[in-house]
Amino acid sequence: MGGKPTVAQPFRAAAATPGRPDGLRDERPRAAISWSGGKDSCAALARARENYEIVAMITMCDESAERSRSHGLRPEILDAQAERLRLRRLVGRCTWQTYNDAFAGALAEVRAEGVTHVIFGDILFEEHRRWAESMCAPHQLVAVEPLFGSSTTTLFEEWTASGADAVIVTARCEHLDASWLGRTLEHGMLDEFARLGVDPCGEHGEYHTVVVNTPLFERPLTLACGERVQRGGCWALDVTVAA
Repeated sequence: MGGKPTVAQPFRAAAATPGRPDGLRDERPRAAISWSGGKDSCAALARARENYEIVAMITMCDESAERSRSHGLRPEILDAQAERLRLRRLVGRCTWQTYNDAFAGALAEVRAEGVTHVIFGDILFEEHRRWAESMCAPHQLVAVEPLFGSSTTTLFEEWTASGADAVIVTARCEHLDASWLGRTLEHGMLDEFARLGVDPCGEHGEYHTVVVNTPLFERPLTLACGERVQRGGCWALDVTVAA
């Protein structure tokens, strides 16, 4: 079984997603977001925030919570994103084998706090959407997929035109070399991706990103880039929060 989710709170939880500016009760459904730290979860958050009061982010990490499972990000990066979004951060500690159990524990945690919906950043694969629904259903939670079925070219264009910035932190060796690490997504990459046979949003695992700026952030996140390593068929860039 996966470990019990832990809650990272580098700021007051009461400062989570603000309610209406007139001080009246927020009547939107209360939601959490499955948060990787990358552009797709951020794009899903941007699309969903008008219709949901998003109060928490759930990120799955390794057993020691030293790295996120999907993107290999350090806790300090995720803490900095959560602070800038004013979201409470829940951490599930797991191996890949215990991932579902740990994620279920995190869902139970947010459900107990009145969350009724969970936002996901899936785009193309029906099996991913079915997984999200199957994980949420036992907890009487509704899985919401704001990006699902969208053109990945259109999503990439929307991202690069939005004023948001995301930096490539992993690149699959068979598609992209180490020179792609540390590059910020920009519209001109579309032609390069097409030439290399890479999906614009990296939907086949060609690359992953970390969001460093978005109109949703209270202030940008500045990274310090460390070593580049190759493991598991991928290049990976170690990043920390710049002092």
